[in-house]
Amino acid sequence: MSRVLLADDSPHAQRMGERILRDEGFEVVSVTDGETALVRLLDVDPDVIVADAFLPRRSGFDICREVKANPKLRHVRIVLTAGVLEPVDEAEAARAGSDAFLKKPFEASLMLDTLKPLLESARQARDFTASVHHEEEDAALEPLEVDEERVRAAVTIALDTAMPAIIEEITRQVVRALKK
Repeated sequence: MSRVLLADDSPHAQRMGERILRDEGFEVVSVTDGETALVRLLDVDPDVIVADAFLPRRSGFDICREVKANPKLRHVRIVLTAGVLEPVDEAEAARAGSDAFLKKPFEASLMLDTLKPLLESARQARDFTASVHHEEEDAALEPLEVDEERVRAAVTIALDTAMPAIIEEITRQVVRALKK
């Protein structure tokens, strides 16, 4: 069964989206803000995320960027949504990693026509990732010649590259925690 994470702060949009998707047999998990959507990603493991572009706490654009940057979520497809009167730069949505865009209120056939190919694409990507992971496990069984200095150099380069982002994220979380 395909899983959809529906992130929308509008109770009406949530009910409509849930009804349309559940009537088609999809499992739906709904959240009301972007931060909760990001927290629930790994336990829900959705095939598709349907997220309002203007969610509180973290926007749909933020969700796109985080999902597309995470190799564990490579299979996840993202549909950004916005109200019919909300101006959205669809080019910016595409740059953030959105796979599609829908206007609200949701129209069932349009929503399903948009999601079904994305769900199929997500399934194929999930299958491909699983097969690659299996091949990597098989390769890992073969003994490797390890050059400790090369490994140390690679780890140093990786840490040097990642350190600014790590510092920024920790700083943001500490500041957020101290403001509560």
